[in-house]
Parts: sequence; structure tokens; C-alpha cells
Amino acid sequence: MPEGPKRLLELDDVSLRFGGVTALQDVSFHIDTGEILGLIGPNGAGKTTCFNAITGVYQPTDGQIRFQGQSLAGMRRHRITKLGIARTFQNIRLFHAMTALENVLVGTDARHRTGVFSALLRLRRHRTEEAEGHDQAMELLRFIGLERRSDDLASNLSYGDQRRLEIARALATGPDLLCLDEPAAGFNPAEKIELMELIRRIRDRGYTVLLIEHDMRLVMRVTDRIVVLEFGRKIAEGTPAEVQDNPAVIAAYLGVEDSAAHG
Repeated sequence: MPEGPKRLLELDDVSLRFGGVTALQDVSFHIDTGEILGLIGPNGAGKTTCFNAITGVYQPTDGQIRFQGQSLAGMRRHRITKLGIARTFQNIRLFHAMTALENVLVGTDARHRTGVFSALLRLRRHRTEEAEGHDQAMELLRFIGLERRSDDLASNLSYGDQRRLEIARALATGPDLLCLDEPAAGFNPAEKIELMELIRRIRDRGYTVLLIEHDMRLVMRVTDRIVVLEFGRKIAEGTPAEVQDNPAVIAAYLGVEDSAAHG
């Protein structure tokens, strides 16, 4: 029999509390290898908090997060990155005084096995890693359409180009799972279409994508499945069509009672 989808990331009853505030409550879902999963919900639903729990910014109060079967409990952020999870942020976090190429090279460092000692002595293995990192960074800049801007400072790039550069830097870490936090924020309609095409091409390259996004048209058109949060709880999960017609989702977004959402 053919093998079914491989579970890449699993959240089991994950809760996260800050003092008396519950940001996530018993959230469970999974991501299969090769899919694009959307994580949506109204403002304050807990989407970014969930991202932060997955990437090690916060440690869950209860529950388990497993990546490729390995628990992420207590794991530091840099180890999670090396394990194969990369992310972007709502607010762009580039090194603005560095070039586009240098920003992507920072991402390739996550895969380097040589350390400071090798760098200081300029050992052959370190030089080889540097050369490979440069080639990989340039290839990623070509992939996102910024190869001609490789020597430009990140601060001199347009807003849209900075967004794409941050995605390239995340890809440079060699992730199995790419987490995109509001990548279309501030984009015009044409840029959103280009972003949808880029996300599909990223998936076609073999990456798995977890996407937070407010633009419902983009989410519905690019994702394979969607998980919906409201007030830190999961209220729905399914295909875009299933979620779009879910009364609880309609109620959450329109602010109406479930009975009213039924019509």
C-alpha cells in the first residue's frame, strides 16, 4: 500500500498562559510534509503566539509540540532553526546596514558546521562552507527575483522587496518548515498575486509552509488546509471550502451568533 502523508509538525493540546491571561488553550493540529497550511483568526486570536510557541520564543504551559517526531520542549530558538524550522515576522527584521546578499548569508550560517576557530584560521573546510553559502545565497536571490539588487543595502530596497528578502533569508537556513507571519501585510493587489505565486513555488521546491495571513482571498487561494483560532482556541479546521462555509468561522469574523450565521 502507498504511504500516507508524513506528519511534519504536531501540536497536542498546547496551552500558553501569561499570568492570568490565556493566550492559547488546548490547541491541536498537524502539518503534513509538502502542504501549505493556513493559520487564521480575528485580531488577538493567538496566531502569532502559536508561531512563537512553535519557534521557541515561548514555551507552552501545557501540551506538546513535536517536529518530525521530536519534542521541542525546552529547546532554544537556534536549535529549533537548525532542526529545520524557519520563520519571518509581522514586522520586517532585516539588517538594514547590510546588503541583500549579506542578509541571506546570515541565514546560511545556520547550516555551517565550522566554528570561530576555523574562521580565524581560515581553514579549508570553513572556506568551502563560505563559498557554498555564497552560491546558495545568490541562487535564493535569483529565486525571489532580487539577484540584481544583491549589493544594495537592505534599507534601500522597496517594502515588497524587503519582505521577499526576509523570506529568502529564512529559506537560507535550509528549513523543512517555513513559517510566514503576515507576509502580505502592506502589499497592493498585484504584489499579493506575486506573493501567492512565490509561496506555491516555495512549496514546489519541497518546502512545507505554515502561513498566517489576514487577507482571506489570498489564504483561500493558496492553502491546502486551514486552522482557525478565536480567543486562543481552535474553532475550525478543514479545506478552504469547508472553513469558508463553517458557521463558527463566519460568526468569529462577522461578530454574529452561530444561529445567525446559519441564516
